[in-house]
Amino acid sequence: MPHLPSIPNVTPASLGYRMPAEWELHETTWLAWPHNLDTWPGKFDLVPDIYIEIVRALHTSELVSICVNDAEAAVETRLFLKRAGLDLSTIQFCEIPTNDTWVRDHGPIFLCRVHEERRELAITDWIFNSWGEKYGPWDLDDVVPQRIAKMLALPLYKPGIVLEGGSIDVNGRGTLLTTEACLLNPNRNPTLNREELEAYLRAYLGVTNILWLGDGIAGDDTDGHVDDLARFVNPTTVVCAVEDDPTDVNYALLQDNFTRLQQMRDQDGRLLRVVPLCMPNPVEYDGNRLPASYANFYIANGVVVVPTYECPNDKRALATLQELFPTRHVIGVPCTDLVWGLGAIHCITQQQPAIY
Repeated sequence: MPHLPSIPNVTPASLGYRMPAEWELHETTWLAWPHNLDTWPGKFDLVPDIYIEIVRALHTSELVSICVNDAEAAVETRLFLKRAGLDLSTIQFCEIPTNDTWVRDHGPIFLCRVHEERRELAITDWIFNSWGEKYGPWDLDDVVPQRIAKMLALPLYKPGIVLEGGSIDVNGRGTLLTTEACLLNPNRNPTLNREELEAYLRAYLGVTNILWLGDGIAGDDTDGHVDDLARFVNPTTVVCAVEDDPTDVNYALLQDNFTRLQQMRDQDGRLLRVVPLCMPNPVEYDGNRLPASYANFYIANGVVVVPTYECPNDKRALATLQELFPTRHVIGVPCTDLVWGLGAIHCITQQQPAIY
């Protein structure tokens, strides 16, 4: 039998906490304003306008909390958003410095529970190592959850292992979706096997049923984050990226993931409903294939914000998602330039659940 990790007896799961689904009510959406010129070489100047459109889509249905590096950056960003006609009363600026903008991966993963008839929040702070120490430095990013927990006066739980928020997706009922390519990559937690990793996920995220997909799409420097592949859209339904062109590099791996999902069951033993989601035409820049996927959408209180890539399948993907989210307005935001940084809308957002 493998040696299970040393997980304390008192964990978030033992205290009744769980990771809520993304479609559950939010208090705010967290962003980190872009500032790292190296993330979008040759295209950085185009990126802030994309952020503006994402904030525009979000700020009418929930508070938007933006991490900025210092007071001067807060003034500049506030002026930038004001000039774009945004309502600053639903936007707050937090002086929380970052190395880069990918708050889905380095930011807090929030938990919730009902305790003594009150809904309470907590934060999990997993180690962030820049996707297997690919880029540096990441010292500021790694402590963002601690800073936000202190700011919000929330309990903080530190599992002590590497995990990024984009590598997991949950249905809020006990089922978690992830990939072998990322979580089992030796550049994350080389001393832990699958069973040991699952023990951490159960203890710190309150899940009971863990489903494993295979490989990630071409160009994905995260080693296969699930938020480019498959996403829960309700407790029993998963939307899965599928490539139509058999000659495309992503075709076989996406077919494998789609086939796996069709055989998977939720926490109650029911087969999942699996809905195919088309892929965009290949997006390239400077000869590099970029990880463009419509699955990198973000579910907010009143809207679903979806990356688009100036290709015919944009309308098809938006129509598929609008059918799956009938009570929300599906909004496409052009992200061809944003994905040059190797991430899209889900990668730069992180939800904070509401207390209600």
